[in-house]
Amino acid sequence: MPISLELIGKVAAALGVAFLIALITTPVVKNLAVKMGAVDVPKDARRMHDHPIPRMGGLAIFLGFLLSALVFVPMTGPLRGMLLGAVIIVILGIFDDIYALGAKFKLAVQIICALVAALSGNVITDLSNPNVFSADLYWHLGWLSIPVTVLWIVAMTNAVNLIDGLDGLACGVSSISSLTLLVISLLVGEPTVALLVAALAGGCLGFLPYNMNPAKIFMGDTGSTFLGFVLACISVQGLFKMYTLISFVVPFLIFGLPIFDTCFAFIRRIAHGQSPMHADRSHVHHRLIDMGFSQKQAVAVLYVITAILGLSAVVLTTSGPVKAMLLLLAFCAAGAVALSVFNLNNNRRRSHDEEDEEK
Repeated sequence: MPISLELIGKVAAALGVAFLIALITTPVVKNLAVKMGAVDVPKDARRMHDHPIPRMGGLAIFLGFLLSALVFVPMTGPLRGMLLGAVIIVILGIFDDIYALGAKFKLAVQIICALVAALSGNVITDLSNPNVFSADLYWHLGWLSIPVTVLWIVAMTNAVNLIDGLDGLACGVSSISSLTLLVISLLVGEPTVALLVAALAGGCLGFLPYNMNPAKIFMGDTGSTFLGFVLACISVQGLFKMYTLISFVVPFLIFGLPIFDTCFAFIRRIAHGQSPMHADRSHVHHRLIDMGFSQKQAVAVLYVITAILGLSAVVLTTSGPVKAMLLLLAFCAAGAVALSVFNLNNNRRRSHDEEDEEK
């Protein structure tokens, strides 16, 4: 379907409805979280807040997304499977935000939800061959399609959960990723995917004002696992269906930040002889804080990185890999210069502070 005024209107309506529902229901969810005991009490160095804050705010994002999707998106088998899996994920998240469930139990339920989505039609049947010199343009996964899809969905579910460490970080990154998916789905003619990500972006943007630093409410596992699950399922419905190089690269650009942070965290923990699920304070956002960035600055930096990766994905889709690579390299060079300037100024400030203390 070509981009038309009717489609643009539906996309705007889907985004607007989800935005308003999330914006209106978040205060209600906040009060509900307090009554149910879903409150994050700072008890270790990983927490960036210094007072109890309600969590479970992801329920408002879910409500905005669900109601908007039911109104604007045609109901199909894959969509039913995704929504059923999302409902289970949200229920799991609510119980986890209240009772702090075990990691193995949560992983088992996530696998079940991913299977529900995959067996309903949200499945990666082919992957473009990353070897550009091969005569085979793409791989037929065959019987591997289900396990590969489940692995992708579970990995993304936990990847978004792991970056939820600063006020507004996971919600903002998910908003940017959703808007990137929205642009790409419109460009490649995927109206159903466009409506879905519009509803998801609207839910995130409606919740974001309450979640920005200083946060009034956290999305909790209810929100972070839901966002990761739905983003993974939507990418399966849209991006992985294209038999070109972009079907392999684009998802890894759009979700580059959570994917990198998760892979780096797992490698770091295994190298230290720890369980990959062991929580620590060495995520990308923690490292930015340790470098001297404030919470707002660290979140802004990670927003910019996500936006750059998203823009590169859009350029890759529309203009090919060469221009996308040049754009990405230019942004990386500019980022390296900016980081060097920040470190230089930060070191100078510390030196001045030390001199003042000596005097």
